[in-house]
Amino acid sequence: MKDTSVRDNKRLLLIDDDPNLILLVKDYLEFRGYEVITAENGREALEVLEQDIPDMIICDVMMPEMDGIALVQHVREDPRISWIPVLFLSAKGQSQDRVKGLNTGADVYMVKPFEPEELVAQVESSLKQATRLIHHPSRGTEGGSKLQVPETVELTPTELKVVQFVARGMANREIAEQMNVSQRTIESHVSNMLGKTSLHNRTELARWAIESNMA
Repeated sequence: MKDTSVRDNKRLLLIDDDPNLILLVKDYLEFRGYEVITAENGREALEVLEQDIPDMIICDVMMPEMDGIALVQHVREDPRISWIPVLFLSAKGQSQDRVKGLNTGADVYMVKPFEPEELVAQVESSLKQATRLIHHPSRGTEGGSKLQVPETVELTPTELKVVQFVARGMANREIAEQMNVSQRTIESHVSNMLGKTSLHNRTELARWAIESNMA
């Protein structure tokens, strides 16, 4: 049975030049209750956006004709669609690649290959964040929301190691395997860091780690 708890009527624009990835991700998201429209590159996506305004954009970075970076720059410069949250999918997982993607205006940067469940979690988190900003626009800033984390936050050595893995786009299961501990232990560390920082989700935690030069 489809899980449509907060997903009814949510339209996602999925952009990728890999037809196999389009098919797999589209099927998975539709099974989870989302409506998905697709495009093969940034230029085709702009044509779609002329006619249809989705609730979120999921976009590959490296594509022919117009890549994801150029597309997001167009989106952020257009007041009609600048509010749309953007999730980047990329095979490039270096810190400078993630920083470039986030600085361009993407809200989330996920590295391929990724867990479908984590993609759904990131989509849902971004949609909730967009809803909060629509209801409380004064809390946002132009070009994206500013992360407000107390300067007094101190992480333990283990938490620092975990947040570095989070910033690399790794799922809790992968981090647990890397550190040879249980997934529940990693979830506990992530939860503790969210409490310390007052951030809302792993995406914001990753952004904070990157922007603070911890990752």
